[in-house]
Amino acid sequence: MAKFELKLPKMGESVAEATITSWLKEVGDTIEADEAVLEIATDKVDSEVPSEVDGTLVEILFQQDDVVQVGETLAIIETEGEDVASETTETPEPQPAPEVVEAVAERVSEAKAQTTPQVTHSEGRFYSPLVKNMAKEEGIAQDELDTIPGTGKEGRVTKDDMRSYIENRSAAPTEQPKTVVEAKNPESKKSVPPSKPPVSVSGEDEIIEMTRMGKLIAHHMVESTQTSAHVQSFVECDVTNIWNWRNKVKNEYAKREGEKLTFTPIFMEAVAKALKDYPMMNISVDGDRIIKKKNINLGMAAALPDGNLIVPVIKKADQLNLVGMSKAVNDLASRARNNQLKPDEIQGGTYTVTNVGTFGSVMGTPIINQPQVGILALGAIRKVPAVIETPDGDFIGIRYKMFLSHSYDHRVVNGALGGQFVKAVADYLEAWDPNREI
Repeated sequence: MAKFELKLPKMGESVAEATITSWLKEVGDTIEADEAVLEIATDKVDSEVPSEVDGTLVEILFQQDDVVQVGETLAIIETEGEDVASETTETPEPQPAPEVVEAVAERVSEAKAQTTPQVTHSEGRFYSPLVKNMAKEEGIAQDELDTIPGTGKEGRVTKDDMRSYIENRSAAPTEQPKTVVEAKNPESKKSVPPSKPPVSVSGEDEIIEMTRMGKLIAHHMVESTQTSAHVQSFVECDVTNIWNWRNKVKNEYAKREGEKLTFTPIFMEAVAKALKDYPMMNISVDGDRIIKKKNINLGMAAALPDGNLIVPVIKKADQLNLVGMSKAVNDLASRARNNQLKPDEIQGGTYTVTNVGTFGSVMGTPIINQPQVGILALGAIRKVPAVIETPDGDFIGIRYKMFLSHSYDHRVVNGALGGQFVKAVADYLEAWDPNREI
């Protein structure tokens, strides 16, 4: 029998570690190749770690809430076949028995525990990204975080420790600490934000704890509204030609490509063209500097089964034809729903599009996805009576129309640019060739 080391895979240049959120398999379970063994979380995305081989899980080296570096071995899987290392006979050095290896590893762990100081301050104390995010979301300062007792490995603070502390903290009186601060510095009273009004809960109410991703999204949205000066422009767009063209080619496209042709890639293509025409919409703000992005990377807001949202990114979207855009949209949307996105696939966006029309909304006022400066909401396509202008005069006809809602950062994007950009998107959609080949 051979042993295979399941390692934490590389998840992008900016991701060096991950927190184990749960093990999907236990010691003794049979595992098939590509089957998920555990779930991990980074500061960017939650994902699964699959097995590369068929075999049996014989050892788990890290527990839930442990932080693991990229490349570290997570577990040992026993597979069929001979161990390659055991076939080498040239080296006379004997291989230690598994019992010896385990004993040595246990002694090393004990030695580390004895030599690691049990500090109560951040210097020398390790916190996982999950714990750091929970502290940030709850407004827990570093000094306060250092005082929280940990029940995890080597005294680390786990998410259960944080939940328990947060519950007790919210129930504890807050007047005394405020009085102490004001006594030390009377001027501090002016800068202390007003306390949040208490939320009354009756015995008939149901308390639902927010998910980790839900908390991250909530924090990100609040931070965006506090950072950018949001303003909106709205344009109504006639997409009758697109509606009729898609109905004409969708069945042929599905047979040829093996997947559906939706409206989303058509809209994304128009947005990419408009960003090329108005490159000052494809920027980010860094303090007092404006970063003009070279590539057009379109974020595509996707709804998840649990009600949360995630924004996978189509890199260099302006370089894709409609078939390439359609395949990218379908692939990212499918893997987003199945929690299979890689951290790099939700990073690097320069502009975001969200389809609020999927849920029946006619228009919306979306919040900018920082550090971008604009986001476009696609409203529902409606069949409406409209005035049609012809050389022979005006008449009323039935048309397919939708609203484009453009939110942009008024710190760096004025109303003229914001309005011209969304109008350019509408012009590209209305000029759609009904005889276009795909």
